Amino acid sequence: MRKLFGTDGVRGTANTHPMTADMALRIGAAVGRYFRREAGGVHRVVIGKDTRLSGYMFESALTAGLTSTGMNVLLLGPVPTPAVGLMTRTMRADLGVMISASHNPAQDNGIKFFGPDGYKLSDQAEEEIEALIDVGVEPAQAPNIGRAKRIDDARFRYGERIKSSLPRDLRLEGLKVVVDCANGAAHRTAPEVLWELGAEVIPMGVAPDGYNINRGCGSTQPMAAAEMVVAQGADVGICLDGDADRVVVIDENGAIADGDQVMALLAARWAADERLAGGALVATVMSNLGLERHLHALGLRLERTAVGDRYVVERMREGGFNLGGEQSGHIVMTDFATTGDGLMSGLHFLAEMMRAGKPASELARQFAPVPQLLKNVRFAEGKRPLDSDGVKTAISAAEAALSGRGRLLIRKSGTEPLIRVMAECEDEGLLGRAVDQVVEAVEAAG
Repeated sequence: MRKLFGTDGVRGTANTHPMTADMALRIGAAVGRYFRREAGGVHRVVIGKDTRLSGYMFESALTAGLTSTGMNVLLLGPVPTPAVGLMTRTMRADLGVMISASHNPAQDNGIKFFGPDGYKLSDQAEEEIEALIDVGVEPAQAPNIGRAKRIDDARFRYGERIKSSLPRDLRLEGLKVVVDCANGAAHRTAPEVLWELGAEVIPMGVAPDGYNINRGCGSTQPMAAAEMVVAQGADVGICLDGDADRVVVIDENGAIADGDQVMALLAARWAADERLAGGALVATVMSNLGLERHLHALGLRLERTAVGDRYVVERMREGGFNLGGEQSGHIVMTDFATTGDGLMSGLHFLAEMMRAGKPASELARQFAPVPQLLKNVRFAEGKRPLDSDGVKTAISAAEAALSGRGRLLIRKSGTEPLIRVMAECEDEGLLGRAVDQVVEAVEAAG
């Protein structure tokens, strides 16, 4: 059982276990030893980060741990998470590291890893790294200590890769785009790429100060961007999160479309072009039942996985699928990238607007969602509310009430001390009652 790693690396409040400088140094040493299994040769790791103040601390600690085992460290600076996956492969690194807590507030931070193929590590690899952290690792001999240097052109390399995923003759002239970068990792790259493709760009969330990442902006709080789209008469809005691996789209009327709607659009277009591998879209158990019904009507399948974009990617690789993602806006196109890429996904939405000559409002509403209600319940340290008899009884009762009319999903967050209670049902009264009875039971137990 993993103790440090959650659904997306190690994450927590900065300077609180496990996100301390000391632990980051130990993690760096352990993962360095794990990937530098053979003596001799050149071993390198790329490290990127978002714009959190604590990123400086973790960058330094990880560098110390990694170089102590003989790994050479290439520091990319602030770049989106998908840029780290890309640069790990293109720079022939043994390992990629991203320092980010994604959509979480500024006081949090996290560390996630990519293997030499640019894909996130498996559960088994994380368990083996945790074992090394527990026992400690022998440092390299003095002559074999690694070096560290900064790479100045990472974001430009990434931007060119993003543009190369689009049709060569695509231009966005005449398109007025609001782009909300969440004061995060893409605060320079996203506006630059959109402008280079010809769009009129209205940037938001492009003044990071170490504290304001995801604050009142970005994909989890897109209201300000929606207001800007309407106020500026923009054609569309693109909202990224702090590390730019997820996106939500805003139409010209200020309506917000989540990842399910964007994936539905891309799946239909790719299927029509005979580009959708395996005739299926891969998504998690959180994706709306309406998406599944919509795909079925098109003769396509929805393959569901556990929550977490790396589980989506694992299923895509196993089944040979090339499109997948999460309702939250992680969208993975393995023809072009190894992980969720918010900016790339947003650009492919804009490309479809230009190709079809249709407004965002028409493309961003691919299906009518089944009413869905999600509530998060925080629980105290050391508590295990899902083991409570009262919670088990409440879940059974809610499942019985929804049987044949909807579905219930209960899961523990892999990144926070939260129980997520989600249900879907056309009867919104029944939906609310089913969720509330489980929430009340979890609150009583936690």
